[in-house]
Amino acid sequence: MDRIRNYDVAFIGLKPGKHDFEFEIEQEFFDLFETEQEFFNPKIVADVLLDKHTTFLEFHINVSGTVQLICDISNGEFSENIENDLKILVKFGEEYDDSNEDVITIDKKDSDFNLANLIYETVVLSIPMKKLAPSVRDNDEYQKILDQYSPKEIEEEEESIDPRWEALKKLKDNN
Repeated sequence: MDRIRNYDVAFIGLKPGKHDFEFEIEQEFFDLFETEQEFFNPKIVADVLLDKHTTFLEFHINVSGTVQLICDISNGEFSENIENDLKILVKFGEEYDDSNEDVITIDKKDSDFNLANLIYETVVLSIPMKKLAPSVRDNDEYQKILDQYSPKEIEEEEESIDPRWEALKKLKDNN
C-alpha cells in the first residue's frame, strides 16, 4: 500500500498559486487497484495542475497516452490513444467526504492529498466503450455490418397543431 503514497501531493509547504506535477502511469499503477482492466500495456502521463488557494485546492488532471485494447469485432490487439481531463475542487472540513462528484472534502488537519483514485477514474473513463481496431474502423464491409445491427435513431414525427390553437395563435400574432 506504500506505493499508492507515490501519488500524494503535499500542499502544506506550497505557496498559494499554480503548481505542476507529472506522474508516469504504467501497469504497476493499475495493479495497485486489484481490478480487472479492459486494457493492457498502458503508457500514460498524468499532468496535474494544482491551483492552491487559502481555503481550498483546485486540481486539473489531464491524462494522455496509449493503451492496448482487444477489438470487439476482430479480437485482435491494437493500440489506442487516450486523453481525458478532470477538474476537482478540494475543500477543508471536519471529515473526508466525496459524495459530491465535483467537490471533495478532506480533514482540515491533512497536509497532503492522494490523487491515485482520481487518476485511475480519469484513465478508465477515457477507454472507449466500443473497441474497434483501425483496420475495422476503416473497413467498409465491417462498417456496413455495424451500421446494419446498430440501434437506429427514432425519428420524431412533427406534431400537427390543433387547428383551434392555430387560429388562436394567429389572433395573438396579429395583436
